Amino acid sequence: MQPTDPAAESDVGLLAPGRAGSPAEAATGDRAFLQAMLDAEAALTRAQAVCGLAPAEAGRAVTAAADAARFDVRDLALAARAGGDPVVPLARSLAAAVAPEARPYVHRGASSQDILDTAAMLVAARTLAPVLDDLARAAEAAARLAAAHRDTPMAGRTLTQQAVPTTFGLKAAGWRSLVLDAHDRLLAVRESLPAQLGGAAGTLAAFAAYAPTEDLDGIDPGLPLLQAYANELGLAEPLLPWHSLRTPVADLAGALAFTAGALGKTAADVLSLSRTETGEVAEGRDDGPSTMAHRGHPVRATLIAAAARRAPGLAATLYGSLAAEDERAAGAWHAEWEPLRELLRLVGGAAWHAAALLGGLRVAPYAMRENLQLTGGQIVAERLAAVFSERIGRRRAEEVLVNAADRARAETTDLSDILADVLDEEPGLAGLDLRDLTDPARYTGCAGPLTDRALDRG
Repeated sequence: MQPTDPAAESDVGLLAPGRAGSPAEAATGDRAFLQAMLDAEAALTRAQAVCGLAPAEAGRAVTAAADAARFDVRDLALAARAGGDPVVPLARSLAAAVAPEARPYVHRGASSQDILDTAAMLVAARTLAPVLDDLARAAEAAARLAAAHRDTPMAGRTLTQQAVPTTFGLKAAGWRSLVLDAHDRLLAVRESLPAQLGGAAGTLAAFAAYAPTEDLDGIDPGLPLLQAYANELGLAEPLLPWHSLRTPVADLAGALAFTAGALGKTAADVLSLSRTETGEVAEGRDDGPSTMAHRGHPVRATLIAAAARRAPGLAATLYGSLAAEDERAAGAWHAEWEPLRELLRLVGGAAWHAAALLGGLRVAPYAMRENLQLTGGQIVAERLAAVFSERIGRRRAEEVLVNAADRARAETTDLSDILADVLDEEPGLAGLDLRDLTDPARYTGCAGPLTDRALDRG
C-alpha cells in the first residue's frame, strides 16, 4: 500500500464520533469557514457600494466570485503560513477571480482580522441554528419523560449512595431545566454575534482615505459603513471594533461550555442509571446487532460525557485570549481559531446526540421499585426519625433507629421487620402504621408539584 499523501487527507471525524455526521460538523468544516470568509469579503464590497464608496457593479462581481467551490482550501491553508492567517492569500485569490475593474474593491480598507473574525461569527451563527433546534427537541423529550413519570418513585442518590426517595419525573424535569437554560444562553449569544470592521488598528481610517474627497461632504464614512456591513451580513453592529476586546468570543465560549456541561449532567445520570446493577434506564438501540446482546451500551451518553469533559479546557483557552495586547494582538487572536471551532463542534454534536438520547430513552419503573428495596426500608429513615421524634423525643428516636438499623444489617433482614418488634416494646410508638411509614413511594415530598412547576416553564 502506498503511503497516503498528507495533502489529500482531511479531518473527516475518524476520531470524533461525537460530531461525525452532525449538522455542526458540516457547518464548521474548512469549506464552511472559507465560505464565511468569502461572504464577509463580498458583504464588505456591497456595503461600500451602499455607502457610495464602491460601484454597485463591483459589489455584484465580488459576490458572484465569492463561491468556496472555486478555491482550493488546501492551497490556501499552505499559503496562510507566510502571513499567519488564511485571509491574506484568500484576498489575493478573490481579487484575481473578478474582472480588473472590480479588483480594487476587494478587501479594500479591511484587515485580515476583520474578515476572519466576521467569518467566525457567521460560522457560529450558522452552527448555532441547528444546535438550538436540537436543544429544543431534547427539552421536549425531557418534558415528555417528566410528565409520564411524574409519580414514578426511585431512589434519590447523594455521594453515590441512596439517600431518600424521589421521582424519575423530577429528575427528567431537572434535565429539561438545564437544557432550557442552555438554549436561552445560546439564543442570547447568537442574537448578539457582531460583525467585525475596524481596519488596521480599529479606527476605520482607511475607508475615508480611499473615498474620493469630494464625495464625503465632511462626513466620515466609517460609521455608516460599519452599520451597512453588519446589515449585509445579518450580524449585530458592534459598538466598537473588537480586535482586542474579545467579549463576543468569551461570551460565546461561556455559553457553549455551559451547554456542554448541562448536557453532560443528563449524560452522567444516564450512564449511572443504566449500569447493569442499576438498570433503571437504557438508551434506545440504533447501532445494529451486538455480539453481546445483553449489553446495551449507553453510546450517546458516553459521547456527550466526553464533550462535557473537553469543553471547559477549550473555553479556558478562549477566555485566556481576553488578555490581548495593543489594538491587535499577536498570538492571542491566533490561539482562538481552533478551540472555537472545536467547541462549536463538540457542543453541536452533544446537542444532536442529546435529542436522540432523550427521545429514545427507555425507563424501567420496575427496576426503580426493586432498587428502592435494596436497603430494606432504610431509605425512609429520615421520615421515621421525624415521626418517632415527635412521639418519643429526638434522642430516643435516634437510639431506636440506630439499634434497629444495626440489627437489620446483622440479621440481613428488612428494617420494617425489626421495627415491628420495637413498636411492641416502645409504648410511645404503639399504633404507628409501619407499612405506610416504610413505603418509599409515600415519601417523595413535593417531587410531583415541583415537576409540575418545572413543566410550566415555556
